[in-house]
Amino acid sequence: MNIIFRVDSSYEMGTGHVMRCLTLANELKDRKAKVSFICRDLPGNLASYIREQGYPVFLLPFRSERADASWLRVDFKTDAMETLQILIASSPVDCLIIDHYGIDQRWENLIEANVAKIVVIDDLADRPHQCSMVLDQNSSSAGDRYHGLVPDSCVKLVGTSYAILRPEFRSVKKQLAERDGSINRILVFFGGTDPTHETLKTLQVLTKRQYSNLHLDVVVGEKNTNKDVIEHICNPMPNAFFHCQIDYMAELMRKADLAIGAGGSSTWERCYLGLPSLSIVTADNQREITKRVHEKGATCCLGDSAEVTAQRIEHGINSMLASPSLVKEMSEQALQLMGEDKFNEVIDQIMGGDNDIHS
Repeated sequence: MNIIFRVDSSYEMGTGHVMRCLTLANELKDRKAKVSFICRDLPGNLASYIREQGYPVFLLPFRSERADASWLRVDFKTDAMETLQILIASSPVDCLIIDHYGIDQRWENLIEANVAKIVVIDDLADRPHQCSMVLDQNSSSAGDRYHGLVPDSCVKLVGTSYAILRPEFRSVKKQLAERDGSINRILVFFGGTDPTHETLKTLQVLTKRQYSNLHLDVVVGEKNTNKDVIEHICNPMPNAFFHCQIDYMAELMRKADLAIGAGGSSTWERCYLGLPSLSIVTADNQREITKRVHEKGATCCLGDSAEVTAQRIEHGINSMLASPSLVKEMSEQALQLMGEDKFNEVIDQIMGGDNDIHS
């Protein structure tokens, strides 16, 4: 089975879309699928990293236009036609998996005749799609979130049960101990690029002497433009440990008592392991998800990055330290939020599919 991903990454949009696609790619490869990627050559992209994972990458040329709300960087027709050339050269394509906020039905209509099946990964439910399947790991469990946005025949896998999590998280969850609400270890991670510099803002607080008894794990991606500065801050601190582009995040989350991070895809990783967290919204597309998780009591949202100060972060940390019962309750709510793990159903649907299954 020939499967191609259309997904981008950059300093501006981050690395989360590519990382979750790589999780899917590894599972599909294990099922003997042939997998490759189509990505635009944007500043800070992960094309080299994808290749290091063993997958061919077809690079679309960098263009300076921002015609599509900065997501595609080009007009949708241009992107579709450039993608189509690769699809035709790679024919037959059994499945095209799209994970991109800049792509919608207009783009897909230009492509669909050249692929057997289109699968869309989305979080927003804010635009129509022409696809056979939509996957949305949003905390809403309602498939009708896509009513009128996808064909009636479309398989809708919607809800946290379908969260795209690497195998390491399932392995680590088996070793998970119940959290008692005490905080001795804090994990700081704001995604692969952290474009709003929240890690530096958080370290401004955690370098204070009053937190010197806490073990700090500070994680950054290779594309974080502040990574050298962050490492320089952490190195002289005996209680701080710097980690860059790691493959053991699940283990750090298991050991942590509190996380401080962005409201992106890491939200589901934290919830899956029952890790209480302070969340900061660092992009518009994170706002709805973070609000829902906050309302469920599974995280404490400090607000949008532009309005979150170091003082607000410090207040949030102190509130958690002073309230073990609240922290314990947050852990329990996070675990409940994730529900039954149905990730294997996602892979089954992509590889074959049974259109009688809907959520």
